[in-house]
Amino acid sequence: MPHMPTSDGRPAWRAQILTLFPEMFPGPLGYSLTGQALDAGIWSLQCVALRQFGIGRHLAVDDRPAGGGAGMVMRADVLAAAIDEARRQAPDLPGIVLSPRGEPLRQETARELAAGPGVMLLAGRFEGIDQRVIEGRHLREISIGDFVLSGGELAAMVLMDACVRLLPGVLGAPDSLVHESFETGLLEYPQYTKPREWEGRAIPEVLVSGDHGKVDAWRRRAAEALTRERRPDLLKSLSMAKVDPEKNG
Repeated sequence: MPHMPTSDGRPAWRAQILTLFPEMFPGPLGYSLTGQALDAGIWSLQCVALRQFGIGRHLAVDDRPAGGGAGMVMRADVLAAAIDEARRQAPDLPGIVLSPRGEPLRQETARELAAGPGVMLLAGRFEGIDQRVIEGRHLREISIGDFVLSGGELAAMVLMDACVRLLPGVLGAPDSLVHESFETGLLEYPQYTKPREWEGRAIPEVLVSGDHGKVDAWRRRAAEALTRERRPDLLKSLSMAKVDPEKNG
């Protein structure tokens, strides 16, 4: 897809995916708000097929791991050729490889990447990729969680979705971004809607009181309680940020 400007003249946020399976994209990103934003040119998607850079008659992209062991490892020369071609087309995009050993994908990471020109994402397969291409092409390793997937494609979709929804014009109500989990350092408070009572469970009375001050206070308390119960590490990080003079300027 070409790198076209948006209707207000801003360059579209650009995603390049280096993958053995380009047919997997855009996948779920082609639906709902992200799909509408893709159609509207708010962001663009380009797949670079790794197989075209393969070696020999069979276009090999992997080989046995040095030192022995199970599985296969993606070759540095093949991946470097693909990365170099991608960077020739979009030299300003930061290079990222999806890896379970990478830094955790956090909301601040998504905000950082969404504020830039886009991302170049390398989706690995097999037992992993040759370390030399990570170092030689200065790739940033990012993980979406402490688990292992069959390949980096699903992780790439997760990262793109987290970024695209932050782009101006993607969400209908910008205020909804402010109150989401992790935006304030807390998990989001519980949400309710009609009917007012369901299977004997009523919406908390304060939420239908019309008193916005009380509603805000309830939501804050509920968010803190939920975070304390499920993610106490977030409360610790939030407390440290409040007392860190560098973070407070």
